[in-house]
Amino acid sequence: MTNQFQQDNLIGQSNALLEVLEHISQVAPLSKPVLIIGERGTGKELIAERLHYLSKRWDQSFIKLNCSSLSENLLESELFGHDAGAFTGANKKHEGRFERANGGTLFLDELANTSGLIQEKLLRVIEYGEFERVGGNKTVKTDVRLICAANEDLPSLAEAGEFRADLLDRLAFDVITLPPLRHRTEDIMPLAEYFAVGMARQLKLELFEGFSPRAVQQLMEYRWPGNIRELKNVAERSVYRNAETGKAIDDIILDPFASPYRPTTRVKTKERQQIADTPVASVAPESSKSTNICEPMSFPIDFKTHCEEQEVNLLKQALEAGQFNQKKTAELLGLSYHQLRGILKKYNLLDK
Repeated sequence: MTNQFQQDNLIGQSNALLEVLEHISQVAPLSKPVLIIGERGTGKELIAERLHYLSKRWDQSFIKLNCSSLSENLLESELFGHDAGAFTGANKKHEGRFERANGGTLFLDELANTSGLIQEKLLRVIEYGEFERVGGNKTVKTDVRLICAANEDLPSLAEAGEFRADLLDRLAFDVITLPPLRHRTEDIMPLAEYFAVGMARQLKLELFEGFSPRAVQQLMEYRWPGNIRELKNVAERSVYRNAETGKAIDDIILDPFASPYRPTTRVKTKERQQIADTPVASVAPESSKSTNICEPMSFPIDFKTHCEEQEVNLLKQALEAGQFNQKKTAELLGLSYHQLRGILKKYNLLDK
C-alpha cells in the first residue's frame, strides 16, 4: 500500500461513512466491476483507490482517467490505444489505459459522459477481456478490474436510452453510493481540522490555533454543495488568510466570490451563442412563428427575460423536432449531448 494512499485515507466516524467502508471491505477482494455513485466532491476517486489497494491486485497498476475531459476520438485512443498510421499524427503505436492497467485496476470517472461507441467497446472488454486498438485488427487480451464513477442517475439515463442498459448491467455487479457531506455532519469538524493542519504545515506555521465556536457554527450549519472538496478549500483558505493573526479562526469565508464589486452581468456563453447562431427554421415546425425575433417589438422590455424565453421556445421546438431524443436534439442544435443536457437542466427541461 502506497504512502500516498495512507496519507489520503478517508476520515470520519459517521455511521454513513462506516457503512461505506464496510461495503468496500466486502467487495474489494473480488475482481468484479464496481460502480461508485456520488455527488461532486464526495471522494469517489479515494474510494476507487481503497478498492484497489484492498484487493489482490494492490501491487499492480492503478490507472485512472476522467472521461469528461476528452473528445470521443481522444477518449477511444486513450482507453484502447492506437496503431501507427491510425490517423494523422499517429506515427507509432500507442498503448491505451486498458493495456497499461493489465493485471491491475482501471478507474473511469464521469462515466455518464461517454458516447455510445465508447460504451459498446467497454461492454466488449468486460464480456470478453479483449479489444482492438484504433486502426488495428489485432485482438489484444487484457485482465483489468474496472471501477467506474458517476454523479448522475445511470438507471434513469438507461431508461431514457441515453446510456447502454446492457453495459450498466455488466458494470453494476455492485454499486457503492457515497453519502454527501450534509449527511455526515459528525465528520465535518474532523475533516476541517485535518485539512487546516495540513495547510498550516504547508505555510510552516508553528501550530494551528483551531476554530472558534463561531467558526465551528458556520461550518456545521453550511450545506456543503461541493462536499469534501469544497470543505477542503474553505478550511485551507481560512488558515492562510488567518496565518498572521496567531489566533483561532473566527470567520469562515464560504464564498470566495463574495464581493461588492462582483460583476452582475453574464457574458453570453459558447453554448448560448451556438443556439443563437442556429437557424430557427432547421429545427422548428413550419407552422411555428413564435421564435421569429425579427418581428417588431414593443418597448420597453426585460432583455434578459426575453432572451431566456426565446431560448426556452427554441429548446422546446428542437426537442419536438427531435422526437424528444436528446442526442438527436443536440445534433439539430449543433451542440454536444452534454452541452444540451446542461442547458436543459438550467431551464428545468430535463424531465419535459
